[in-house]
Amino acid sequence: MVAATGIGSGLDIESLVSGLVDAERVPAEQRLLQQEASLTSELSALGTLRGAVANVQSSLGALTDAATFGQRSASSSDNGSVIAQATGDATSGSFSVEVTQLAQSQSLASGGFSSPTEIVGEGTLTIRFGTTEYTPAEPGPESYDGFTLNADRASASITIDSSNNTLEGVRDAINDADIGVSAVLLNDGGAYRLLLSSTETGEANSIEIQVDDTGDGIDGDDAGLSRLAFNSSASNLSQTVAAEDALLRVNGLEVSSASNSVEDIIDGVNLTLVGVSDSGAATVTIAENRGAARSAIDTFVNAYNTFVATANSLTAFDAETGAAAALQGDFTARTVINQLRSAISSTAQGFDGPFSTLAEIGITTSSDGTLSVDNARITEAFDEGFDSIRGVFAELGSIADASINVDAVGDATVIGSYAVNVTQLATQGQLTGAVISAPTALSPLTVDGDNDALSLSIDGVTASVSLVNGDYESGEDLAAAVQSVINGAEALSEAGISVTVSFTAGNQLEIRSDRYGSESSVEIIGTDLNSAAELGLSVAAGVAGQDVAGTIGGVAAVGDGQELSGAAGSAIEGLVMTISGGALGSRGEVSVSRGIAEQLTTLLDGLLEDDGLLDGRTDGIQTSVDRLDAEWDALDLRLEFLEARYRTQFNALDILLANIETTSTYLTQQLASIPLPGSDNSN
Repeated sequence: MVAATGIGSGLDIESLVSGLVDAERVPAEQRLLQQEASLTSELSALGTLRGAVANVQSSLGALTDAATFGQRSASSSDNGSVIAQATGDATSGSFSVEVTQLAQSQSLASGGFSSPTEIVGEGTLTIRFGTTEYTPAEPGPESYDGFTLNADRASASITIDSSNNTLEGVRDAINDADIGVSAVLLNDGGAYRLLLSSTETGEANSIEIQVDDTGDGIDGDDAGLSRLAFNSSASNLSQTVAAEDALLRVNGLEVSSASNSVEDIIDGVNLTLVGVSDSGAATVTIAENRGAARSAIDTFVNAYNTFVATANSLTAFDAETGAAAALQGDFTARTVINQLRSAISSTAQGFDGPFSTLAEIGITTSSDGTLSVDNARITEAFDEGFDSIRGVFAELGSIADASINVDAVGDATVIGSYAVNVTQLATQGQLTGAVISAPTALSPLTVDGDNDALSLSIDGVTASVSLVNGDYESGEDLAAAVQSVINGAEALSEAGISVTVSFTAGNQLEIRSDRYGSESSVEIIGTDLNSAAELGLSVAAGVAGQDVAGTIGGVAAVGDGQELSGAAGSAIEGLVMTISGGALGSRGEVSVSRGIAEQLTTLLDGLLEDDGLLDGRTDGIQTSVDRLDAEWDALDLRLEFLEARYRTQFNALDILLANIETTSTYLTQQLASIPLPGSDNSN
């Protein structure tokens, strides 16, 4: 745009236009700047308030965990022999623990080889675990006296062929199989030896190795792959360390354990055995762990008090100066503050215990709105009912029936008591074979090439296995062998599927899935030539498992295995229980309660969620900020047009004045040339 300069009239048009535009701009800009500063201040203040609320929310994690108020601590007077740890299930008390023997794992050593690359042989190594009866060279004479299979350990077969038939190849194949055996090569100064060690301690976790030697076809000689055999037919490895159970005395009672980590001797207490008790029995003391509960309470109180201080600062008004904080009088801030104060003073919903409010356990509200903890009173409350304090804070589901465990209570679960009625217990899929003659020592059952192959589908996953060949002198031994080889099938173990096999009183093999529910099944889809006649196992589908069924509060619940869950849309939605046994029919009432910390968590989740109260208020202010940006753009545009209009008007005025002045000059000249009367115009 060409600026007006007032050339024609001499007017200072630039100053006139600037002055008039500024007269329009300044008050409009001041108004927008003040609004912008106010909105920015509110946004910042709401962010600060939101942070304080989020801090309170995060402080509630431990308080909403019922386990926080059921913890126990354990200590040992002799950590050199036994270290103790307690869970919430432990009962307070003290125990005398004396360790007389540590558990150890078995180790086996091969004969000497000239180098790691020496060829051992080819075939199959079948490794099983159980209790080995073995007489070592000292006191001697060295002998392999027997083996009892551990049915709870899966067996495995490892193929040794031309790709891994060297000493180091066999070592790698065993380690890669990841079956619970560690293999290393040792150089004893004259030869290389393969050292095999069970990765688990205990007598029942020693190693048996059977060999199918495809090299020379002889499985028991001291040549080829058979050099690694260790069983009742051929013991070509030497036992260098015997498997042993840990032995200890608990309050004078003799106890054994396969592991040095003992979890099932004292309820709720884990003992780690680290050495033999040289100086007598250690005293293991179990006590309430109040420190974790008190720490959780203090963390929450500090977070809430920080929120109160922050909220007071953001909503303050100074009567002397008239200065108001950013959120003074703000409806959203006032709502958040009031809702938190109300929740703090509420009671635990549905909890039938000695306490129901924070004040009853020594957490009171001061005159300034902050919380304070009465140390003497909270100690008394801990003494009166440490486990009961969890109901003041957490969400609980409880039932007296020992065969029912409440796993979860959902946000949608309505507080109250609900009658539990079980109409069907969960079962496992199973298949029972035909009756066979029970094997005995005098008439063992022989598993060989015509009855050892078996294909199954367990819980919908198929696997093919080969039973370990040999003579079985009892139905229990046969069942253990079948269970071990099925559970060792790669397809099943990768899917987390396992079975339990037993030999019934009716002389039948029974294969039972370890899973409960309608997805539990056992089916035989292929057998060997004589499996039906000799083992009683033929192609057949077993009986499928069934889910638990029943009602909760008179409403049909959803069964999934042993889990019984509240139906969606009902008052018991989100309630999950495990029914592990017991009778059909009425099983008592499950009570659902919701503590203050849980109520606070629900409240704060709502305040902080997307589209929640704080988010909505922030979005509203941001919309106003965005609208100000549009007003700034509109102001600039309006002033631009105003300036242009002023310039147009002043330019027109300048031209008009210039024309008037030109006309004035012309008229002056013309008037000056007109002769006046009586004047001499001859010249």
